[in-house]
Amino acid sequence: MPKTLATISIENVVTSASVNQPIELLLITKLFPDVEYHPEQFPGLVFRLKSPKTATLIFSSGKMVCTGAKSEAQAKKAVETVVQKLRKSGIEIRNEPIIEIQNIVASAALGGRINLEMAAQTLEHNMYEPEQFPGLIYRMDDPKTVILLFASGKLVCTGAKKEDEVYRAVTKLHELLEEKELMAY
Repeated sequence: MPKTLATISIENVVTSASVNQPIELLLITKLFPDVEYHPEQFPGLVFRLKSPKTATLIFSSGKMVCTGAKSEAQAKKAVETVVQKLRKSGIEIRNEPIIEIQNIVASAALGGRINLEMAAQTLEHNMYEPEQFPGLIYRMDDPKTVILLFASGKLVCTGAKKEDEVYRAVTKLHELLEEKELMAY
């Protein structure tokens, strides 16, 4: 069992959503002067919220991508808030958004240093090229995540689709590092 529990912080939850109907983006730009829309550069419109602090890309197909949320609940709330604001402004959106989490990015500190050279030789499914990148890239099968591991004991976990997968992945890796005696406190 790890000597200290890792402090884990969810940094970004990326969700996709769809209202299954076309949306008139130029109309949104007239009703919401703060949105960003440059169709000659990118086909999506950027709709930012202050709370929760997110950016939602809206496409004319009715598909959306929301980034910046710090939890699954916040990501869902952000998409629902954008749809609600569009409706309140008179844009007809008949369907409730179908929301799916695509990726959760989290950072963590394990509370000790990691011997990356030894970890690279001991752990399976990893890539470590210190001349190219200072971290070890570790691919975990269950839960399916990719973890960037640094000598400082800090890490970035990506690829999870649920918050509990982040906690499981970090805990599992921490226990593995302990078991293989790759941690120094």
